[in-house]
Amino acid sequence: MRYSLAAAAAAVFAFASMPVSAHEVRTEDHLFEPMYADGNAGIDIGEGWKLKGDIRAGWVDYDYGNPPPGNSQVSRGHIDSKGFFVLPKLSVETVRFNGFYGKITGIFVTDFGLNDPAYNSRTFAFGTGGKPYALTQEAFVAYDSRDHHFLAGRNEIYTPMIERDDWYLMADSFEVATYSNTAIEHFTLTGGYFYKMAGPWDSAADGANFHTMADASFVSAADKRRVGDPGVGFAAVDWHTSEHHLQVWEYYATDLYNTLFVQYDYRGRASEAFSYTAGVQLINFKGIGQLASHDDTVIDYSLMSARFDGSFSGGFDFATGISKYTDGEGQGATLGAWGGYPYFANGMIFHFFEAGSLRNAASYKGQIGYGFSQTAAGGLWIGMRLTYFDLDPAYSKTVSGEGQERMFLQGIRLSYSARNGTYFTGTYEQYQLTGEPDTSALRLIGGFKF
Repeated sequence: MRYSLAAAAAAVFAFASMPVSAHEVRTEDHLFEPMYADGNAGIDIGEGWKLKGDIRAGWVDYDYGNPPPGNSQVSRGHIDSKGFFVLPKLSVETVRFNGFYGKITGIFVTDFGLNDPAYNSRTFAFGTGGKPYALTQEAFVAYDSRDHHFLAGRNEIYTPMIERDDWYLMADSFEVATYSNTAIEHFTLTGGYFYKMAGPWDSAADGANFHTMADASFVSAADKRRVGDPGVGFAAVDWHTSEHHLQVWEYYATDLYNTLFVQYDYRGRASEAFSYTAGVQLINFKGIGQLASHDDTVIDYSLMSARFDGSFSGGFDFATGISKYTDGEGQGATLGAWGGYPYFANGMIFHFFEAGSLRNAASYKGQIGYGFSQTAAGGLWIGMRLTYFDLDPAYSKTVSGEGQERMFLQGIRLSYSARNGTYFTGTYEQYQLTGEPDTSALRLIGGFKF
């Protein structure tokens, strides 16, 4: 990503999807909500049935310094992409009967024929066909009681490493079955199975259709052919109090790789005017089964991170993070796969895979922001982030073989969400990377939820 803060300040941004009003702390955003909650009140259409909607529009512009038709030696072959899209989304939720209910959601993605197809390769809106499409994103049955929570079908679910990632033009959706139990005070026990997904940004397959988790993964084509269509099983233990939050998640992608996610956060208050969150995180990725038996994709590394975030009663907040990758392979095949971005210091909201490799790398993040909750502007927030990657040139190289020593990212964001459902986020980002042209991203995305 390429960053010029002067240009950024001149741009009025929009950051995608759900009407968030603060910085990116994704695991905390979902700390106590059900994994499949959408947060929309909806319109009562009779007998307890509800109509819900999200009418969204967005302009995205990704400048890789590589205009069409593109040069495979520049920016890893990524071609400049831009366009305007409209994404109306409607849901019908059934009346609740003894804790049971259902929901169906459809979305339509179109550019009204206004965009230049030559600039559509990486707008992350259309599927591989490059045309407008409709998709049934949700179709599930669920059960909620005091201690038991169950869902099966298509859903925009959240878990740390596999999630809806509704921060761009549209959310990821999954064919999933999951059960959570909250009978033990302060504990949530969860298990489930992902079978398929659709998501233009996070799926390596076709976002306009559902594909198996293996097909949607970032492993090699050869490994995908060998594996076939198994999904990803998962289990989790979550312990939380007003101050402490410990979560352990285990994801087993049959014949692909195992992911262990462990995170602990402490929420404290130094005074009436200042509160903070301090956290540590470990994520381990390890190839298993068929993938581990072949050399097409090698996955065997860990990511260790720490953070310290704080907020002041006057409206100012900050976020810091540091991460270290071990000297093992597989970052490009795992980071961001299936929509999970819980990382403390992995850059901006743009892709951070432009570096040849993050093997043995370290990254450092600093962010400041200001929320206008104490003013007439209400749900308005503006912030700036800087992230520096210390790359290992022995592993991170350009397509031509030049070693890469650093990647520097900077960006600025303005977001707004109102109680009436209106939301808007604008983000401008830049990065400088050894051996590549500066790259930038501008996203202006907003809409109205009901």
